[in-house]
Amino acid sequence: MNLHLTGHHLEITPSIREYVSGKLERITHHFDHVSDVNVILTVEKLRHKVEAGVHLLGKDIFCESADNDMYAAIDSLIDKLDRTIIKHKEKALAHRHHGASLKNQAGG
Repeated sequence: MNLHLTGHHLEITPSIREYVSGKLERITHHFDHVSDVNVILTVEKLRHKVEAGVHLLGKDIFCESADNDMYAAIDSLIDKLDRTIIKHKEKALAHRHHGASLKNQAGG
């Protein structure tokens, strides 16, 4: 998994980099085929915004989150990404199993 962190109006410290990479490991537990993750951290006055684009096999997923605290925004973003990736995985599995069952029904 390639992780690209970008900061707008923010210096990315080693602790933030470690925190984001540690949280993103949760995503790879659900779906092994994560190739690239682009994370953009932005600070606008008192609002901290985090955006992430995840490239999976055959699909790109984009989520964003904003909060008054950067770490809370990262946690919220990871929760959104986790739910979205689980939903994508369930759809792919259902489609694969459903298609196989229809194929068997038509042939039999």
